[in-house]
Amino acid sequence: MEQVQSVVIGAGVVGLAVARALAQSGREVVVLEAEERFGSATSARNSEVIHAGLYYPPGSARARLCVRGKALLYDFCDTHQVGHRRCGKLIVATAPDELPALHALQAQAAANGVHDLRWLSADDARALEPALACHGALLSPSTGIVDSHGLMLALLGEAEAAGAMLALRSPMLAGRVMADGLVLEVGGDTAATLLAREVINCAGLQAPALARAIDGLDARHVPREHFAKGCYFTLAGRAPFSRLVYPAPGASGHLGVHLTLDLGGQARFGPSFRWVDRIDYTVDPSEADGFYAAVRHYWPALPDGALQPGYAGVRPKISGPGEPAADFRIDGPERHGIARLVNLFGIESPGLTSCLAIAEEVVSRLAP
Repeated sequence: MEQVQSVVIGAGVVGLAVARALAQSGREVVVLEAEERFGSATSARNSEVIHAGLYYPPGSARARLCVRGKALLYDFCDTHQVGHRRCGKLIVATAPDELPALHALQAQAAANGVHDLRWLSADDARALEPALACHGALLSPSTGIVDSHGLMLALLGEAEAAGAMLALRSPMLAGRVMADGLVLEVGGDTAATLLAREVINCAGLQAPALARAIDGLDARHVPREHFAKGCYFTLAGRAPFSRLVYPAPGASGHLGVHLTLDLGGQARFGPSFRWVDRIDYTVDPSEADGFYAAVRHYWPALPDGALQPGYAGVRPKISGPGEPAADFRIDGPERHGIARLVNLFGIESPGLTSCLAIAEEVVSRLAP
């Protein structure tokens, strides 16, 4: 049985950020990834937005880690030549009765430590984005976009430079709590048994299932997983917008069909929102019908036939239909009682923005 100091399960953006932080602290680190390449699930199927920290309840882990992570991420991208742009975002009221939601959002953002929002009249908003239709808007200048694959490459490069090793096609099959660590059964091309002094479960969509596979971890400390699918459609041709556009948030908490841009200026719209029982990345072209109606609330000139099926993602939620949105869970020994085990549950949006701050917190949970 091979011994290793730290095992990170999952090589998405959060797992790679955690591996980097652990390796740079002087630990021996192995990253187990079940798929053939890193970052192929949630980390590759999102809007690539660097969030400002507006939408999350004050005092929540999501709010705190997003605001801290945003600052760390912009600095990391600047110093590691990762493609990104601080393009800004407009959150728009497309009807007069949506204006109070924007005022509430501005107050919540301030409570989260985000003080750069600007209130815009309809004329002010159209001066920035002439194609926009709205009754008022908030401008979030610190919202941006990032090349998520480039970010993961940079994180992996630094982790490996500090001695970490990535093992692809290496799913964790089972675990067992021992007095001196956790024994992990690893499948794949070269099955192995590892004795790890520390284990960090960053498996995203599979994190609850993997936690349940650890013999000795009380099932009461493992939340039920829920899957929420969102589809994106891309725009044929160039969009007449230079900033992201989001509708005012609704009562459900879903942020609606928003317009985001990639670094090449290509526009995409999404995500839709649907609870699903299994992970499925197909995009039904007929969903475009609902997208046209939603987008034309803020871009009336969207041409017929301009939307093309793009891609789909699935959010790793730990709260289900009709339940309040769950906060990020970073469960260390203080919660479940197992030394040097950290489970990350429900790391959906803004997980990408928060990845470096989450890594900081994981290392702090493992501190002697």
